[in-house]
Amino acid sequence: MSEQETVPEALRWSTANCTISRTMEILGEKWTFHVLREVFVGLRRFEDIRARTEIPRQVLTDRLARLIDRGLLRRVPYRLPGQRERYEYRLTQAGLDLYPVMVALVQWGDEYLPLDGGPPLVARHRDCGEQVTVTMHCAAGHDPEPREIAFTPGPSAQLRAVD
Repeated sequence: MSEQETVPEALRWSTANCTISRTMEILGEKWTFHVLREVFVGLRRFEDIRARTEIPRQVLTDRLARLIDRGLLRRVPYRLPGQRERYEYRLTQAGLDLYPVMVALVQWGDEYLPLDGGPPLVARHRDCGEQVTVTMHCAAGHDPEPREIAFTPGPSAQLRAVD
C-alpha cells in the first residue's frame, strides 16, 4: 500500500481559505450571536439591546460596528421628539440569511442542553403558529442524515503543500 493510499483525503487539501474559518471570524466572537438574537427577536435600538443582554456599552458598540462593517446589519436613523438623532440596527439580507443558523443553534441547544421547564425560546411560523425546525435537503430533494453527507473539494479548493 503506497503512502498516498494511506493518507486521508481531507489531509490533501489546504484549509487556508476555509469557509468556516472566514465565517467564524465574524460570528465567533463572544456576544455576536447575542446581539444578532436581539435583532432577530425585534429589538433594534442600542439601549434596548444593552438592557436585555447586559453587554458592556463598549463591547456592544464594537459588535454592532463589526456587524455593520461585515454587512449583516445596517443603521437606520430615527429621532424621538425633542431628542437628537439616533440609530436603529436592522438586518441586511446577509443577516436575514442567518435565520436558519440561529434556529439550528436553538434546536441543537434544546435537544442537547434542555431545561427542565422546556425551551425559553421557540421559533414559530408567523402564518400558522407551528414550530419551525431546520433540516437538510440535497438538490435532488432527499433529506440526508448527517452521516450521509460528505464535504468534498470545491472549485476554490487548494492542495496542501507537502512537507
